Amino acid sequence: MSEKSLLKELQQVQLAIDLIELGARLQVLETETELSRARLVRLFKEIRGMSPPKGMLPFSTDWFITWMPNIHSSLFYNIYTRLREDHGCERMSAFIKAYRLYVEQVESNDAEAVLGLTRAWTLIRFFESDLLQLSTCTRCTGRFVAHAHSPSHDYVCGICQPPSRAGKTRRRRDAETTEALACQPSPPPARRRA
Repeated sequence: MSEKSLLKELQQVQLAIDLIELGARLQVLETETELSRARLVRLFKEIRGMSPPKGMLPFSTDWFITWMPNIHSSLFYNIYTRLREDHGCERMSAFIKAYRLYVEQVESNDAEAVLGLTRAWTLIRFFESDLLQLSTCTRCTGRFVAHAHSPSHDYVCGICQPPSRAGKTRRRRDAETTEALACQPSPPPARRRA
């Protein structure tokens, strides 16, 4: 094996390792690397300590348009485009760096990452297939993920105009209920009859 082909294979293995550590599914690894399926499965088991999960990848653009996923997807995709356009990063290098920066940014604000690596990769593929576009909010001028070819002259983002139930997740409701119950005075002890 020549030095050049050995270097290329090492780069492919490192790419697979980086993607696996960030949560990539086997289909992502097969698409983005030139390694065999058997080798990818062995790498996955070695790194994650389990077999790769089975099942189909997400295939609908609609998930990225819903309120919270849209905010997270837009944050990630804006980081990705800046790395590609302004810093000249190659596609997969920009993807990995953007995803790490996205997770770092979300965690620094004590929030939970809504966008998993596989969804982030799917998002990139949807943009590359011209199924999604960035639309500029007419109020805050931020750029947000939107369906491709949808009118954007009056676009208002989900941050400037959140839906009425925005942020009302089951976890938050449960936490509010628990907190409310903890704040209520306990009932007086029952009197015993003599």
